[in-house]
Amino acid sequence: MINNITSKIPEFCMSHWLWRIPLAVVFLQAGLDKWPFSIEDAESMGLPSIVWLYVVLGEIGAGAGLLVGGFLPTFRGIWKELGDLLTRFSGIVMCSVMTGVIWMSEPESFSDVLLYDTFHVFLWVGGLFFALRGNRT
Repeated sequence: MINNITSKIPEFCMSHWLWRIPLAVVFLQAGLDKWPFSIEDAESMGLPSIVWLYVVLGEIGAGAGLLVGGFLPTFRGIWKELGDLLTRFSGIVMCSVMTGVIWMSEPESFSDVLLYDTFHVFLWVGGLFFALRGNRT
């Protein structure tokens, strides 16, 4: 009975874009707000300049990589696999950047992170989703 009902509901195979686009926009916006790279900005955050450079380039690269990685499978040949790898790598970069952001806030406990830093947890989980699933969404 239930299977009969659910089989009539159309499948939307492009639904990963509903998750991919907002996540990419947030990372692109955050990275572009930090551009051009400045040592003074790094010092104000208490970070070495090389770490700040990784954050800036990582945010821009992860956002762009998530979008490009989603489009690459539309081409034939090796592009499908490259798009999957690019999507997964972008997800890993998102997780690493968000882990650093959460650590920099110096939370007292894990529950403080889950209860009071939900935006960064949301971004971390989004990156983890694409790191684990790639384009097989």
